[in-house]
Amino acid sequence: MPLENAKNIVSWFARPFQPRTKQYWRVVLLCFVAASTFWLLNALNKSYSTQITYPIRFVYNARNLVPINPLPEEVTINVTGKGWKLLRKSLRLEVQPAEVFIRNLPRNNYLLGSALRPALVNALDGLQLNFVVTDTIHFDFDQRVVKRVPLFLDPSQTLTDAGHTIVGPVRVRPDSVTFVGPSSLVDSLPDPFLLRLPEENLTGPTKVSVPIDYDYESLIQASVQEAAVEVNVGTLVQEERQVIPELVNVPEGVELSLRPPIAVVRYQVLQDSVPLLNREAFKVVLDYRNYNRSDSTLVPEVVQQARGARGVQVWPEAIKAIRQQPEENNRRRR
Repeated sequence: MPLENAKNIVSWFARPFQPRTKQYWRVVLLCFVAASTFWLLNALNKSYSTQITYPIRFVYNARNLVPINPLPEEVTINVTGKGWKLLRKSLRLEVQPAEVFIRNLPRNNYLLGSALRPALVNALDGLQLNFVVTDTIHFDFDQRVVKRVPLFLDPSQTLTDAGHTIVGPVRVRPDSVTFVGPSSLVDSLPDPFLLRLPEENLTGPTKVSVPIDYDYESLIQASVQEAAVEVNVGTLVQEERQVIPELVNVPEGVELSLRPPIAVVRYQVLQDSVPLLNREAFKVVLDYRNYNRSDSTLVPEVVQQARGARGVQVWPEAIKAIRQQPEENNRRRR
């Protein structure tokens, strides 16, 4: 019995929703849409106070100023207005951003929210600004500068092995790059700008395109993205030559016995210059003013070398210079 009563109650509630014709549910849907529309239109005609985000736009001379960090694009405000206006502002339909004018390089990198009120009032069409919720907006501008910097190959980079060398000047084309951007960042770039080749241990003439990589590429513009570096590499030949060292600044009456009496000069020369090298041009001296009395040695010095010789070294590093006694010298003369 209780179950039958429950079924009757449910049937009584569902009876109005039972379709009597094929168009029944269509009529119900249309009625629901019409009622919702009237309710929505009525709600949009009322006034509301609410909190919304509103776009802002910085206006500045791009020829003189550059923002270092991304500029804020919106602020939060509290407004009062008709529902239609609020809906349009929320959907960003025909919204005019509030303009923040930056005429010269700002002394401060922030702006209080209250200072935005005049710009917001001018931009809000049909809305009443109650107050600015955003307390402070931050920005960072710098002077825009144009700086031309010469390009050179990094002298600290070793490009060849011991058997090769760079011949002639290194050509860099273009020979300079122009940077445009914030002065504080542009001035931090190296001057001159040094390039490093991606390849080392070169054995012959090489032409390489080297990218111009630097920090803050998103804020600084470069006139060129890469430079062509031409390096002429020659092969070196190892040679050595025996030279009789010359004693200089020896006091009168002092005679020295050299051990060994001959110095060996080692050097390198370009393979193409081997037939033209004047090997008689090498000259080694022993300066008595640098005489080391503790071990009776003199250090040989190369004071003259053949044109085109490279990496000149002399062996041994020190030559024994034994002073002969006068009696021994007289005995030898007799």
